[in-house]
Amino acid sequence: MRITGSTGFVLKPSAWLNTSVVMDAVNKPRNITYKGLTDLVTETDKMSEAAILEVVKKNFEDHLILGEEGGVIGEVASDYLWCIDPLDGTTNFAHGYPSFAVSVGVLYQGKPTAATVVEFVGGPMCWNTRIFTATAGGGAFCNGQRIHVSATNEVERSLLVTGFGYEHDEAWATNIELFKEFTDVSRGVRRLGAAAVDMCHVALGIVEAYWEYRLKPWDMAAGVLMVEEAGGTVSLMDGGKFSVFDRSVLVSNGVLHAKLLERIGPATEELKSKGIDFSLWYKPEDYRTDL
Repeated sequence: MRITGSTGFVLKPSAWLNTSVVMDAVNKPRNITYKGLTDLVTETDKMSEAAILEVVKKNFEDHLILGEEGGVIGEVASDYLWCIDPLDGTTNFAHGYPSFAVSVGVLYQGKPTAATVVEFVGGPMCWNTRIFTATAGGGAFCNGQRIHVSATNEVERSLLVTGFGYEHDEAWATNIELFKEFTDVSRGVRRLGAAAVDMCHVALGIVEAYWEYRLKPWDMAAGVLMVEEAGGTVSLMDGGKFSVFDRSVLVSNGVLHAKLLERIGPATEELKSKGIDFSLWYKPEDYRTDL
C-alpha cells in the first residue's frame, strides 16, 4: 500500500484488511445490538473497523478517516479522507444471507481516488470472497481481472437494483413507487441490501443500474469509483453532479442513464419541492475539497 501520486493509491487488500475478521464470524452466532429500531450492529462490525483503522493509522498517520462505527479520526486538514464501511450489509451478515462486504474508499480533495470492496459470496458452509479494486484513471478489477459495465441499451432487457434505508419517510415511499414502475418495464428490480456490493455488480456488468436515497459517504465512496472506472456513469438522482457528501446516487452502465433519469429525476425533483434536501448530509469540518 503506497501513494503513487497526488491523486492515487495502490491498495492491496491484504495490506489493510485481514478478511479473517469477517470470515471467521460468518458461521458463528452473532452478538447483535441496535443503533435504531431496525439498524443493526454486531461485534464483527466493530472488530472489522478496528482492524482497518490499525493499519491505516500506522501507514497514513496524517490522513483523515471517516468510519461508520467510529466517526471522524485524524488530521482534518488532510487532502485525503478514508471512508470505511467495515461491514456493509450488516443485517444480511446477521442472518447469514449474502450479500455483504467490507468497503474502503479513499477521497483526494473530495473525489474518489482508490477503492477496495471485499464481497462475501456463497452462503452458510460455503463462504468465499470476491475482491474488487479500482484507482482513478487505472480501471476497475475483480479478483485481478479488469471489469466493464454491460452494453445493454434497453430498460426492458435490464436487471436493476435499488435499496431502502431505515428512514420510512417520503423519499422511502417515493422509491417504493419507483421500484414498482421499473419492475413493470424491466426484467426485474432487486433489493440486496448492501450499497457497495450493488455498485460493484453494476461495474461487473451483471446488473445495469442501481439507485438509492439516504446513503452516507462510507456507503458510496468505494462503489462509485468502481462504476466509473468500469466505464459507467454516476450522478445524483436528480441528474446533478455527484458528490459522496450528498444523499442520493444513481449509477448505471452509462447508455441507460438518461432513460432511467426520465422517471427518477422528476420523482426526486418533486421530493425536493417538498423541502426534502439530499445535499451535503455530512462533510468533516475543515476537510478540504475542490468540489
